[in-house]
Amino acid sequence: MILSIIAYLSIGLFVGISVFKAYQFAKMPFHGRMDLYPVPKEKGFEHGGSYYEETAWWTKPHEVSHMREIVEMLKEILFIKKLFENQRPFWWISYALHLGIYFLMAWTILLVVGGLFEVNGISVTANTSSILGLLVYYVTALTGYFGLALATVGSGLLFLRRAFDNTLKKYTTPQEYFNLLLIFAALVTGIFTWGNDLSFGYAREVTANLVTFTPFSANGLLTLHIFLVGIMLIYIPISKMSHYVGKYFTFHKVLWDNNPNLKGSGVEQEIKKASSFRPSTSWSAPHINPPAAPEK
Repeated sequence: MILSIIAYLSIGLFVGISVFKAYQFAKMPFHGRMDLYPVPKEKGFEHGGSYYEETAWWTKPHEVSHMREIVEMLKEILFIKKLFENQRPFWWISYALHLGIYFLMAWTILLVVGGLFEVNGISVTANTSSILGLLVYYVTALTGYFGLALATVGSGLLFLRRAFDNTLKKYTTPQEYFNLLLIFAALVTGIFTWGNDLSFGYAREVTANLVTFTPFSANGLLTLHIFLVGIMLIYIPISKMSHYVGKYFTFHKVLWDNNPNLKGSGVEQEIKKASSFRPSTSWSAPHINPPAAPEK
């Protein structure tokens, strides 16, 4: 029961804090735009440039394609496109970690589905006659194997790369080492917990018990694994790893926001609001603080 509470509490806090951070980003003052062309939403300017190049552009409709924006965002989210284009050697190990995490997310969902099947009397084994149960069995196994392997190798190699690369280690903070070690520890305990269960039958059983709040016996390794995963889920959205929340705003509100500042437009209102903003004098940046009073 305690492990069920830890699991639900960590998932709830992960979602809740992530949503709160998105709300904070959305409420931030007007940003400093850095329009980076080509802007995906611009129809007819996929090659680069902008509709601002048109003669009397302010008299013409501004046609946008939000579908192209979504496609570009998916390329970045699913494949880390920018890193692939600019840091190919670093991309391989970073993408191994991210792809492993995606597989593990799918694996967790499949474990819940398989656990619910077992609760309702639908067998999820290699010998089942149910096509759906058989499909869940094999897909669960594959996503689990690939997820644990890729994420563990990726997090371990990223730690070593940051530790021994003369350039990267200059910019790596202790927090970033801790982040990778926490992920690596959660993954390694997962490998040792499920490593002797290639069919993940025990994982489905544990998941079913967690979902139904059914008490079950747990050894020390399983308890440590669930505890580490819980800490990781709570910690991720309050750390630098919360870039999964900020990435939307970085692209849509900084790099791709080229809406014109026309009289009476929403952009004009945002600029007026930003120009009236007065930050707290407790900020440490010298250009923000008011000038010191002259000596008498």
